Amino acid sequence: MANLPHLRPRNTKLPPTLDAFRHRGFRLLWPANFFSYISRWMQMTLMVWLVLELTGSPFLVALVGFFGMIPLLLFGAIGGVLADRADRRKLIMLTQLLNLAASAAMLFLLVTGSEEYWHSYIVVLASGLGWAFDMPARRSIVLDVTGRAGVTNAMALDSVGMHASRMIGPALAGILIQVVGLIGGYVVIIALYLVALVFLTALKLPPREIVQATHSVARNLLEGFLYVRSNRIILATVVVTVLMNLLLFPYMQMVPVIARETLNVGAGLMGLLMGADGLGAIIGSIAIASFGQLRYHGRVYLGGSLIGLVLVLAFAASQWFAVSLPVLILLGLGTAGFGTMQSTIIVISASDDMRGRALGVISLAIGAGPIGALLIGAVAETTSPATGITIFAILGIISLSLVALLMPELRAPMRQQPPESGNSTQAQVSPDESRAVPADSRAERGSKPV
Repeated sequence: MANLPHLRPRNTKLPPTLDAFRHRGFRLLWPANFFSYISRWMQMTLMVWLVLELTGSPFLVALVGFFGMIPLLLFGAIGGVLADRADRRKLIMLTQLLNLAASAAMLFLLVTGSEEYWHSYIVVLASGLGWAFDMPARRSIVLDVTGRAGVTNAMALDSVGMHASRMIGPALAGILIQVVGLIGGYVVIIALYLVALVFLTALKLPPREIVQATHSVARNLLEGFLYVRSNRIILATVVVTVLMNLLLFPYMQMVPVIARETLNVGAGLMGLLMGADGLGAIIGSIAIASFGQLRYHGRVYLGGSLIGLVLVLAFAASQWFAVSLPVLILLGLGTAGFGTMQSTIIVISASDDMRGRALGVISLAIGAGPIGALLIGAVAETTSPATGITIFAILGIISLSLVALLMPELRAPMRQQPPESGNSTQAQVSPDESRAVPADSRAERGSKPV
């Protein structure tokens, strides 16, 4: 397996947009991530549709998102500690095996006709548990295989795969529901997880110094939180992540309900709606990858977040499928800026020995999603899904504007943090040592700001 071909001719010159694919490790990591992402989105779509068909309740549908993401809130920071302490490739492979086992269990229930709506909660909970430990390691590995100079391009290309899966996964799941049913959908999910494992098995990482477990997990968690608090750029990124996962992304739990109850479409077109923002996000991520070296990462991050919040208002107001579909595609353009820059800002702002823990705090922030799913489900149950989306989006726009005003460091140009923090094993982290300093624009006059 280690002797897999390089996947392209050695001397082929790649365009700048695909620069990260010069690294063999990234050429193996990208498809491994891509197939895993598709499987995750397919599973969420299949389980949402199962609950909707069996119950017809917006709140019970929203619980699928809650159980799928609550592990991020509970264990995301611990996953960050493990990403610094453990072999990241092996950690990802273990989480893949957990996802594979959960999918196989659901397939067994479907084949035997034993499925109940609450089974979906157990399956997505197990998958979410794997994701909580998977995400910090998976995002940290991107820098391991490309180095700091190419990390922005690599993160953008990884986001292309993530967003493509957000388009392909739900659409494929919707088609499979109509053509072969839920059983066929789960057969495909299991096959994709197996393909991802093949690529991960072939992946070889450069040697790195693993953080020694000289302190308890609790102490390492404290170090991660103190590090984030001392770094205003990372702290602002975490705050925006909480807001977006609490107030924007819960709309996705309502898409199947709106598709069936308001737009009057079936599973196939519902899948297209759930994947539409993924198409826009692909376009946005490719555009970001084409820029190469950015200076104003935070502005792209904030601007993309605002675009997403404004356009979800338009989606909530739409009564026609022909309007809702392009609106969600445009929404995806905005979320590309948010999603690509979220991990990129952390990776370039954090020192190597704190990177996993900083990404673990981001996983914890993403864990605000299940709270948002519960709240929007409750509002939708008592009013309507469109009303819930509208209320959340307005709150999000107000909150995001306050962050942009009160935390201007995120709007400034930034430069990369040196590889070593110098004192990361101490419970108290010096702000002067850990802060990612906005770049002095006078020193950057020779480069065109992006």
